[in-house]
Amino acid sequence: MIINWYPGHMAKAKRLIQENLKIIDVVIELVDARIPMSSTNPMIKSLIGDKPSVVVLNKADLADPAVLDEWVAYYKQQGRKVLALNSKGGKGVKQLISLVRSLAAPKLARWKARGLKNRAVRTMILGIPNVGKSTLINKLSRRSAAKTADKPGETKGKQWVHIGDQLDLLDTPGVLWPKLENQVSAYRLAATGAISDTVFDMETVIMQLIEQLSAQYPDELKARYKLETLCDKPLDTIEAIGRKRGCIVSGGVVDLEKTYKLILKEFREGKIGAISLDRLGEWEGED
Repeated sequence: MIINWYPGHMAKAKRLIQENLKIIDVVIELVDARIPMSSTNPMIKSLIGDKPSVVVLNKADLADPAVLDEWVAYYKQQGRKVLALNSKGGKGVKQLISLVRSLAAPKLARWKARGLKNRAVRTMILGIPNVGKSTLINKLSRRSAAKTADKPGETKGKQWVHIGDQLDLLDTPGVLWPKLENQVSAYRLAATGAISDTVFDMETVIMQLIEQLSAQYPDELKARYKLETLCDKPLDTIEAIGRKRGCIVSGGVVDLEKTYKLILKEFREGKIGAISLDRLGEWEGED
């Protein structure tokens, strides 16, 4: 199964970003802390060029803390400004404002030196669908300024959101790249909700998810579903989970579709545990 998703509004979003970058002081690049590299749109690097930017590892509360620390260190080694935060809970949001202001300081100083009126920092938030852009904006503005939804692709136009007199935020639609060449990343994007549930095969994604969790987070998997042991085959583990949770149809057969949805929902909500699917060693040589 090839996972690929590029709705027409995303091509328009790319043009929108290019048109508005010239008036932006600082770019906030939002990625999912559980899958930092898989959720990075490779087009963004070329789009922003030398524009001051910060990588925000959002949903940090859902990620494995030890693995997250490794990713933060990695970005710093790459010379990037980086911050891990939880936009839903608000932890790290104030730090983000300070960091953005500091990145814009040289440009604002040049404005002041030319006798121009001091103004708010203009920043653009970029990222793929469902990494939490709207949630972050709402937390920054302390109001429901941007529409939020659990399904990807909800933000379809641009909107400015004013954060007091300090910050002007330009929200943009999430942008996936036209072809997802790395299907491991595609599965992880599907598992975390970045790709619409209607365009991938649930069975394939859950099989891969259970296989990875069995290898890297066996204790969390056993504890969540009260399993004594994990099976050698992902399907057998899935069936065991279905039986534990009562996902049974007539004849005592496990309702696999119901079990798939249960596992996916609980993974996305962090109920299985703090889990990171992207590991640094997989991406050696990437920049």
